[in-house]
Amino acid sequence: MAKRVGVDKWLFGTVLLLVLFGLVSVFSASAVLAQQTTGSPYSFVKMQTLFAVLGLIALFVLMRVDYRRYNNPKLIFTLMGVTGILLIAVFAWGGMNGAHRWIRMAGATLQPSELAKPVIVLFLAWWLQTRIHKIDDIKETILPAVIPPLLYIGLILKEPDLGTAMVCAAVLMLMLYLAGMQMKWIGVAIACAMPVMYWMLFRVPWRRARMMVFFNPDADPKGAGFHILQSLIAVGSGGLGGRGLMEGVQKLFYLPEPHTDFIFANICEELGLIGALCVVAAFCLLGYRGLRTAFLSRDPFARFLAFGLTTAILVQAFFNISVVLALLPTKGIPLPFISSGGTSVFITLACMGVLLNVTREVD
Repeated sequence: MAKRVGVDKWLFGTVLLLVLFGLVSVFSASAVLAQQTTGSPYSFVKMQTLFAVLGLIALFVLMRVDYRRYNNPKLIFTLMGVTGILLIAVFAWGGMNGAHRWIRMAGATLQPSELAKPVIVLFLAWWLQTRIHKIDDIKETILPAVIPPLLYIGLILKEPDLGTAMVCAAVLMLMLYLAGMQMKWIGVAIACAMPVMYWMLFRVPWRRARMMVFFNPDADPKGAGFHILQSLIAVGSGGLGGRGLMEGVQKLFYLPEPHTDFIFANICEELGLIGALCVVAAFCLLGYRGLRTAFLSRDPFARFLAFGLTTAILVQAFFNISVVLALLPTKGIPLPFISSGGTSVFITLACMGVLLNVTREVD
């Protein structure tokens, strides 16, 4: 198979389009809120633009770095150690909205759980590349593969951040499935996870209340059900073509978090079904090009790396959009490239730089 001269232009163009669209969407969703809270309608989009520019710089640098350099246990275990320390360090800072997800220093914030996703992918790509033929060996393959990610997932659940933990768990299972692990072991993993999920969702009071609201939001439309109902109002009021960019109503202090976790609801209201489908189509195109790279790669490390980085974005986008459409209970998880969040956009773009370098190896 011939080596590609340049990177995948379809993937590169899709990433740039999503980032630029994200900046416009953040400004549209946040201008009024920013004006009231900071005195400037541009404060949120300025911060997002800064991290997007830094992320694009990282993308351009990393897509020129040979991905084989990451296939180094010293580098991988260093990154794992740093990420683990950061995931523990979040508990040294005061909570925000009842959660310990951020490290705040000098006016800037870092969300280590965002770093955990690519580090898990990198570790699994390195570990699984030589163990495809003995993937069902519990002692030598499966346990060493799952223990480090599960430790990360446990720390992320403690923050608490169930959404990101679920993304990490989904990527873990998908990469093990790609390596050839039998479905019976995935079934065992799901069976073991069910009691934990039950406890997290139904025995933790505020999550139990959220689940009850998910099943019947109309029972408390001005209280616990307000968030879901306002999201659905935003989605439904957009119709086919939307109200028009910047013309949304729900972002005017009706819909909570219109520029972060629920930005897709604002997109639906302002750009309608057509705009929403265009966003979904962009993620589908990104997923197709990323998975194509994975399945065409001869190098097992490249295959696992491309597959993991791509599925992490697809799973996260699926969760975010499903929450906005009330297909899943509310959880704090950003829409990749689009939601306001400096750590998220920077790390996601850096990951795309690595993926774009892998695309050089396929025709």
